[in-house]
Amino acid sequence: MIAAMDLPEFVYHPDPIATGAVTREPVDCLCCGRERPLTYAGPVFAEEELDSELCPWCIADGSAAARFDATFTDVPAELPAEVAEVVLRRTPGFTGRQQERWLAHCGDAAEFHGPVGAAELASLPDARESVRAHLTGYYGWPAEVAEALLNALRRDGDGTAYLFRCRHCATHLAYADFA
Repeated sequence: MIAAMDLPEFVYHPDPIATGAVTREPVDCLCCGRERPLTYAGPVFAEEELDSELCPWCIADGSAAARFDATFTDVPAELPAEVAEVVLRRTPGFTGRQQERWLAHCGDAAEFHGPVGAAELASLPDARESVRAHLTGYYGWPAEVAEALLNALRRDGDGTAYLFRCRHCATHLAYADFA
């Protein structure tokens, strides 16, 4: 079994196995042609259908993005171009309920730490407040509705939150997504 340290380093997605973006399933990678012990299981935005056909090494070195003109997530417009390039084309994405969004803080993309529910958010007041602000601001729901939805979030439910952490100030960020 491959150790986590054998996995390429992704500064914006530090543990893609824990988040489910990379699985311990072997793959004959369509990019490098090698049999690899891990498969990228997240979204791929490309003309060619590439679901569960790439290895994380080809994502890390940019060869999958270059060969298939692929991206793996969406990023905020305010990110510096070099950061956006790394997140878009050299970082494993994640599968959300609807449209995934990579969060940013302190002028940089944040680290993705996976789906969370109300139970996990209870110990992260900054992330909980980030979700609350998203529900009232982005969705426009009244505070009492937002609070009820926030309390109903489940890591694997129809309503979940996606947790990020700022690489500079360690602030936790999150947003809610619903099926």
